[in-house]
Amino acid sequence: MDTEQARTFLNVVTAGNFLAAAQRLHVTQSTVSARIQTLENQLGAKLFTRGKHGAELTAAGRRFLRHAQTLVRTVETARQDVGLPEGYSAGLTLSGRIALWEGFLPRWVAWMRTSAPTISLRLEIGFEADIMQGLIHNTIDVGVMYTPEARPGLAVERLFDETLVLVSTAPDRPWPDPGYVHVDWGPEFFHQFSVYFPDHPPPALYANIGWLGLQHLTESGGSGYFPLRMAREALQAGRLHRVKDAPAFRLPAYVVFPLTRADTFLAQAVEGLRQLARAETGEAGADGPA
Repeated sequence: MDTEQARTFLNVVTAGNFLAAAQRLHVTQSTVSARIQTLENQLGAKLFTRGKHGAELTAAGRRFLRHAQTLVRTVETARQDVGLPEGYSAGLTLSGRIALWEGFLPRWVAWMRTSAPTISLRLEIGFEADIMQGLIHNTIDVGVMYTPEARPGLAVERLFDETLVLVSTAPDRPWPDPGYVHVDWGPEFFHQFSVYFPDHPPPALYANIGWLGLQHLTESGGSGYFPLRMAREALQAGRLHRVKDAPAFRLPAYVVFPLTRADTFLAQAVEGLRQLARAETGEAGADGPA
């Protein structure tokens, strides 16, 4: 199977139709169609149905999606490992939840550039399921996330606890708030929220990542639960406000890495995360009681 076919498949999925995918890939629409047809012939299954709303995945296409992502990522990782820039001795791939790229993980990147300057870094944003799959298939070296799975051969280590606080765009917004946006921080947060607010109506606004929720609040107003790390600057500037008497919830952040690897640079990368997590815990304590 040609990785270019898998890459074309992923572009059609992202773009939603063959024409937009062709524009993204800088090829003709007929080239995209030919690649997808060849791929379907190789797999013996139809991957897309075309309609007025564009190209939609079939059941077989949805099953192939994960394999295509893994295939393309594996090739890109191999290219990074084999074709290291001059002066670099090894490459490392880290994938983390987007909220952890707010402040915490960029500091780790800076730490690595100073402490391990000969290590080439590949940085990714991912959700737990994809990060875990990457770790299992060795396309990701280190994962940083909120709700990891226990898997043989992988170490799961708690780094620090996020403090999730309820914030709003105006100090006098009511609660319950019809403009509340519910961010999916995982099952642990959902359980805490449900216990404390058992009568809260189903939210009309839902976001699978915190960044989307904050963007909505910035544009349209409202309220939502976010890590104090993400909201701290806006709170200090008066753009956001803590909702009075609302509870704060704890959300642990974890690092996951393979136990079977003896690479010095991998151990160094994990140690850097530990050091920064200790500093993060100290900063959280400086904010006072949650």
